[in-house]
Amino acid sequence: MDNVLKKKVKLNRLQVLILYFFLFACIGWLMETSYAIYNLGHFVKRGFLYGPICPIYGYGALILIVFFNKYKKHNFKLFVYAAVIFSAFEYLVSYILDAMFAMHWWDYTNEFFNLNGRISIFYSFAWGIIAILFINHIYPFFKKHINIILSKIPYAIQIILLYSFSAIFIVDTLASCVRYLNM
Repeated sequence: MDNVLKKKVKLNRLQVLILYFFLFACIGWLMETSYAIYNLGHFVKRGFLYGPICPIYGYGALILIVFFNKYKKHNFKLFVYAAVIFSAFEYLVSYILDAMFAMHWWDYTNEFFNLNGRISIFYSFAWGIIAILFINHIYPFFKKHINIILSKIPYAIQIILLYSFSAIFIVDTLASCVRYLNM
């Protein structure tokens, strides 16, 4: 009985993946915002949501973690598969956002070798390189440090934070959809 009580309860795999979604969606928003500030010289709200996250980066990170982590030792395969899959993903997301809200969050029309302005060869290449960096360096770094941080936070607090982030994300998504549908 004492061993059962001493065993530390941890987040399950799905809960950890949700945590990674929020982490990398927030990092994606920071990268997008920093890039816009650098290019334009001032703050520009980036992304679909009110809050400081870009879900496409969170979903992209989850796709890499769940489906592409097995290619860690196979950089060429990782590059090719990621370039193709993420280009298709980017095209699909662009198409859906355009169909639902008649708005464009990115436009590659002036980029070399683009497809309907939704994807371009440059960004397809970039997704392949980013996948290699993510799987081989970024994800292992964050996984190690997230595990250390989680080991110091009581399980109940972890759950409260996870459910709070999830609830805020759902409300933000609904509010953002209403905003763009009414424009």
